[in-house]
Amino acid sequence: MKITAIRAYQVDLPLKEGRYSWSNGNFVEVFDSTVVAVETDAGLTGYGECCPLGSAYLPAYAFGVRSGLAEIAPKVIGHDPRDLANLNRFMDAELRGHPYIKSAIDVACWDILGQATGLPVYTLLGGKAQEDVALYRAISQIEPKAMAANVAGYRDEGYTKFQLKVGADADSDIERIHLSAAEMRPGDVLVADANTGWTMHEAARVVNAVRDVDVYIEQPCPTYEECLVTRRRTSLPFVLDEVITGVDSLIQGLADGAMDVINLKISKVGGLTKARQIRDLCISSGIPMTIEDTWGGDIVTATIAHLAQSTPEEFSFSATDFNSYGTVDIAEGAPKRIDGRMRAADAPGLGITPILSALGDPVFDTYRA
Repeated sequence: MKITAIRAYQVDLPLKEGRYSWSNGNFVEVFDSTVVAVETDAGLTGYGECCPLGSAYLPAYAFGVRSGLAEIAPKVIGHDPRDLANLNRFMDAELRGHPYIKSAIDVACWDILGQATGLPVYTLLGGKAQEDVALYRAISQIEPKAMAANVAGYRDEGYTKFQLKVGADADSDIERIHLSAAEMRPGDVLVADANTGWTMHEAARVVNAVRDVDVYIEQPCPTYEECLVTRRRTSLPFVLDEVITGVDSLIQGLADGAMDVINLKISKVGGLTKARQIRDLCISSGIPMTIEDTWGGDIVTATIAHLAQSTPEEFSFSATDFNSYGTVDIAEGAPKRIDGRMRAADAPGLGITPILSALGDPVFDTYRA
């Protein structure tokens, strides 16, 4: 089987709540997502999706996805999409860095592999380790009292894990954490995610002020070294996200005892092939994961569900249902939240069928000459 064509589509994903805000005043109102279709000479087509969280979150941005695909896509024509390890090595040799650009191609090839074998992707990733996966709800950064008030509404939707978007000034963030913690019920989980927004002295103030609160501290500072300093200043459970970019940074974190949990974002590390490597190393090392991505619609949500469902429950800290945040459906068969949980489709591959009318015309096609 050979790849014969790659198509890319641009899709706008508006938010139901109008705006998503996080640290340092950053926000997005309409997400710019790229859907990739990988076609083969066997008549099978796989789909992947990449949606950066704006341009001020990670070294990734929406136009970069499509310009990078225009660079790498012609070079993978003729490769076997089922030969995922070699395909990833080839893409890394042809385009140094920029893992997010390669992610949608990699995911689409997993979709093809599932269709070719008649198996859902979760089976290919190790098997169904849980029947469904628990979800967290990100609480967009607004005034402290309003954020705390949102907890009850999200709990009514079935969520029991709540991720506060902090990373503003220390005083307001301390208030956010205390007020939201007061809304927690037995069994609820509260995470204060600064998204790299604090300096070390702000992080020191916050962790000291909330030392008696049952809360996880996530990615307080921009660099690994700054986060490690904060980690050593607190006994609160600690999550690393933005600075865990691959196996190398994970190994460093494990050696330093730098975290209790990581956020594993599929496109950040380059797709399912590399995410599975990191997932398996975390399991071997006793580190639970929030399995998610930077953002996305139905195809990203389906991809998350397959990786999460193939992860043992004790190592699946939570996952994300991004398609419930938006107003646009781009694929049928994608997971839907039920009582704060979701499950992947049992159909071959990702189990989704893109809604072509929602995708519109491709922004480019790449065919074998």
